[in-house]
Amino acid sequence: MSTPPPARAVRDLTGMLEHAAHVMNTRLSAALAEVDSAPRAHCILLHAMEGEQTQARLAEIAGLDKTTMVVTVDELEREGLAERHPSSTDRRARIIKVTPAGAEKVRRGAEIVDRVHAEVLDFLPEGERQAFVGALTRLTEGELARAAESDKPVRRRRTTQK
Repeated sequence: MSTPPPARAVRDLTGMLEHAAHVMNTRLSAALAEVDSAPRAHCILLHAMEGEQTQARLAEIAGLDKTTMVVTVDELEREGLAERHPSSTDRRARIIKVTPAGAEKVRRGAEIVDRVHAEVLDFLPEGERQAFVGALTRLTEGELARAAESDKPVRRRRTTQK
């Protein structure tokens, strides 16, 4: 004998956002393969171009653990897309610098990411696109900007790519 679940008063935002994130990451992975890249690599290179970013800070931005970040930067170095340099302020830290080849990869990747995002937004009626992006921006910069403190933290899930 089964018992019906309680009626929901609010839509399952977590489920919808997780599903949307998974679908977006798989679309981006497929599209970035056009330039032999992946979302993780694109994210790291893009943010490394913003200024002097440590390897640890880039890992935090990309939601990567230390081991995954090291492996990813090793791959970027092998491909000639990035280089590690000592930090001028902390001799233990490494700064990730993007090479000219890496900058070109980011430029081409950004065009692809913009195209994929535009394709998805095109499914919404024109009048809803800006409202959707605006509302999601307000949520992620406001109420959803930081994870809640918890005795049982949830690991940030990323699609294998980046």
